[in-house]
Amino acid sequence: MSVQIRPLRAEDEAEWRRLWTAYLVFYESSVSEEVYQTTFARLIDPERKQQCALLAELDGKPVGLVHYIYHAHNWRVEDICYLQDLYADPDVRGKGIGRALIEAVYKAADDNGTPAVYWMTQEFNHTARQLYDRIGTLTPFIKYQR
Repeated sequence: MSVQIRPLRAEDEAEWRRLWTAYLVFYESSVSEEVYQTTFARLIDPERKQQCALLAELDGKPVGLVHYIYHAHNWRVEDICYLQDLYADPDVRGKGIGRALIEAVYKAADDNGTPAVYWMTQEFNHTARQLYDRIGTLTPFIKYQR
């Protein structure tokens, strides 16, 4: 079984939607049809370089996705990268899909001259946190929102 990571393409919409919907369901969330359409259009727009997506394929079948966003930071000259969404189909977990997607974001950020990559997860996401603890650094920050 060979994992390939590649950019999202227009013809991937159905599989992207399937994967992102499963991710949203995991987090007990949903978005409107307008958000699906707008997000997909942004992710495949070659002029919109700050908002990106990659798909993971296992033997040619999409099995995972990652969305990441470059943005300015007041404490740095260069942009930083927010890894917003990461998902692998449950039946392929433990096969390196999540790690491959994160490492692909690390490489894309490095290639972009963006040394910092960060992400969040829910405290109870123990399975994912086992991977995150191996390839990232847990910070002491607490998130607030309006």
